[in-house]
Amino acid sequence: MLRALRSFFFGQREPMDSLIAVVGATGTGKSKLAVDLACRFNGEIINGDAMQMYRGLPIITNQIPIDERCGIPHHLLSCVDLEAEPWRIAHFKREALRLIDDIRSRGKTPILVGGTHYYTQAVLFKDQLVGEGKDEGKDEGKDEGLDYEETPKLSEEASTSEKWPILDASPEVLMEKLREVDPVMAARWHPKDGRKIRRSLEIYFQTGRPASEIYEEQKALKAQTVMKDAGLLRSTNTLIFWVHAEKEILDGRLDSRVDTMVKQGLMTEAQTMWEYLKSKQAQGIEVDQTRGVWVSIGFKELAPYFAAVDKAESSEAELENIKGNCLELIRIATRQYGTSQVKWIRNKLWRALSEVGMARRLYLLDSSDISKWQQNITGPSEHIFKAILHGEPTPDPKSLSRLANEVFGAKEAKALAASTDMTCHTCDQCQKTLAGEEQWKIHLKSKAHRRALLSETKKAERELYLQKRRLESQQASPDVDSTSPTLS
Repeated sequence: MLRALRSFFFGQREPMDSLIAVVGATGTGKSKLAVDLACRFNGEIINGDAMQMYRGLPIITNQIPIDERCGIPHHLLSCVDLEAEPWRIAHFKREALRLIDDIRSRGKTPILVGGTHYYTQAVLFKDQLVGEGKDEGKDEGKDEGLDYEETPKLSEEASTSEKWPILDASPEVLMEKLREVDPVMAARWHPKDGRKIRRSLEIYFQTGRPASEIYEEQKALKAQTVMKDAGLLRSTNTLIFWVHAEKEILDGRLDSRVDTMVKQGLMTEAQTMWEYLKSKQAQGIEVDQTRGVWVSIGFKELAPYFAAVDKAESSEAELENIKGNCLELIRIATRQYGTSQVKWIRNKLWRALSEVGMARRLYLLDSSDISKWQQNITGPSEHIFKAILHGEPTPDPKSLSRLANEVFGAKEAKALAASTDMTCHTCDQCQKTLAGEEQWKIHLKSKAHRRALLSETKKAERELYLQKRRLESQQASPDVDSTSPTLS
């Protein structure tokens, strides 16, 4: 009945291409917001968390409990067995896009939610301009470590120095060559940044053209594509909600959640995975523990405890101490993972949206105070999505909260500074080279630079003083003319 009412009130109002994505660090409340929106806008949820795809591990992978799903269908959740091959990004993208089309065909709103943000980004954007297609060899076992730099696609040959031995030279030699073939890029990089200098030379050697010229063409192409192709987002009516919290508050929340997971059965699930590994080893089958669910936070940290139990060489007190240390490692790893997820959104997702003029589609919702969930999370997200549906103006993302203003204000200021001047500046007094206008201004105000200026001024004044003394000495004692007659 409830589902029928949702369809009656909302089924005819969503545009066929609408899409909601919910991103954020673990423990911020992404899953709860996704359910809230699905209930409000007749939606179905697609899981975008690589670990939550594994079957039989709801606690270790932090899957939303069934009783909190409110009857909303959840796709790509608990759908992969332990022994299955890990899903590569291309596989996930293909399945997610199929589900999005299916959900829309039934008049519903697809909602993509999860913490594996390179999965999400591959679905949100169209093809190559944000790095799609460069990750076919990557699997979902690697968390937020991918780096989508927009550089020309080079062959494997170009990534080595076999054909161009100069690429093994010192940064000074590389810079000298780069100044010769591409002075624009040479002016951009610091003389000691060998990696970037080498990369620019690789592009030149492989393509026969300066990297600066190719980058300008890419920017022009992107601008044209944005104008005619809805900003490179797959869906015109795309909204991305970033559920975020103050770091200190979130860290405390994550520590408490580990304790809750232990009470809910974390140790039992980890023990099941340990026994599975032992059974495979008994069959002579070696399981790759560097991929898939085996790198999930919660199992690998507890492995030393289960190994100690199997050895039966430790006392109860020693085992409890090992267990406590393992749980503390889980807390640390969880906090670190949350930090890496936030970094991805700040540095990769925001940049990708900004470069195609769609940064206003990313809204930060502050979940620091859970007691204000309706006021800070549900209410604003519903208001913004309804505005999109009806073609009404949407608010400035910085206007939603103090936290949103701080985060997005800093990103915009940094992007503006970076676009203003990417040239390196050399200080003759200090013999230093600084990359960018911001670093140059900081250096000019530094004590070291002021000391160098003062020293140079004093040196010049002394030299001027010595020159004056020499001149006065010459005037006071003129040379005797050797041709004048000698008195007898």
